[in-house]
Amino acid sequence: MNHQNFVSSKFNKYNRFIKSVLDISVAAIALLFFSPIMLAVAIAIYFRMGYPIIFSQPRPGKNARIFNLYKFRTMTNECDAKGNTLPDDQRLTSFGKFLRQTSLDELPQLLNVLKGDMSFVGPRPLLVRYLDRYTTEQARRHEVKPGITGLTQTKGRNCLSWEDKFKLDVWYVDHWSLWLDLQILVLTFFKVLKQEGINQEGYATASEFMGNTEQKGVQTKVIS
Repeated sequence: MNHQNFVSSKFNKYNRFIKSVLDISVAAIALLFFSPIMLAVAIAIYFRMGYPIIFSQPRPGKNARIFNLYKFRTMTNECDAKGNTLPDDQRLTSFGKFLRQTSLDELPQLLNVLKGDMSFVGPRPLLVRYLDRYTTEQARRHEVKPGITGLTQTKGRNCLSWEDKFKLDVWYVDHWSLWLDLQILVLTFFKVLKQEGINQEGYATASEFMGNTEQKGVQTKVIS
């Protein structure tokens, strides 16, 4: 490693340390600030849908390490006559739609940031079953912590194709900086106000990622 690369590497590690400190510090402050809103949302969910109030689901984080993602519940547990869970669009309540449109359902992820599972900015944590469907390049999105928001959320969110989402995720991994994170946070704020790209046409959120049609997905090691 030459001197220039060594200095660049140390600078990058220093920036990532600052990012981690800022994540935890801001998450703690944000939890205190938003606690009245979170309490109000929790009470509303209880009276409209009952328990559970918080939706928890295993998701892959940095290096595909599995953690439990927290969100406010937006769907009922309704089943059909055979006991099978109804499709998402039939279980998504009007209040749940409101929570998603305003991104209030994401507030519990402040706990994930505080625990160190997530960052404020990074590729969104997707489903565990997607891990073995990624190409080698797509799997690089797990080289950094997942985020509450990310570059994809500022460029179209669920209106984008999976291929475009993953290209943006990998671009973020390669070009990350504190300045880029700040820009993404500001853009996210305005996207939330405009309520753009919340769902893909014909879906409650987005279609299932079935893997790359041109290249077989590679197995990503899962760390539990």
